Amino acid sequence: MNISPFLNKKLARRFKGYDFDGNGYVEKTDFEQAVARMCEAFGHGPDSAARQRLYDLTMQLWQRLVTTADANADGRISEAEYKNAFANSMLVTPENFEQGYRPFCEAVMEIVDVDGDGRQSLEEYELWMHTLINVPKADTRVAFRLIDKDGSGYITTDEMVEAIREYYFNEDPQSIGRLLLGPLDS
Repeated sequence: MNISPFLNKKLARRFKGYDFDGNGYVEKTDFEQAVARMCEAFGHGPDSAARQRLYDLTMQLWQRLVTTADANADGRISEAEYKNAFANSMLVTPENFEQGYRPFCEAVMEIVDVDGDGRQSLEEYELWMHTLINVPKADTRVAFRLIDKDGSGYITTDEMVEAIREYYFNEDPQSIGRLLLGPLDS
């Protein structure tokens, strides 16, 4: 897959969200710690079935990335390795994307939807985006308003999946998904 300059910026932003410690690499511990942070923030301890499901899906993503990207087998993935692997596995077709992201978004919703109504509030969205993906809370507020197309004050799994799909597949710099993870570096 050809990575456009716009997609390159978006993948760079996503990589920064994975690289929580800022060492320039994504490692298995980055994924493990992100899941633990988010689940603990929502009161899901180590015995939580929802936490285990999210952990399992996250480890599947890690394994797919390391298998595809870690050319030198050092157990860590550089930004360049990440971009190439992600574009050539998850973004090959919308179907590949759907297979990878829908179960993940459903697992996230199971954790964050505290009252079980099938949707998440701004506060829930802010907390999971900050604890799992390292997005500053101010940036999540902007994204939430764009994702909440019907203005209900809540977003559903379908709205999340649609926004993430737009983030990766829509080349329009004014698309709704463009701010999903905060402003893109110029």
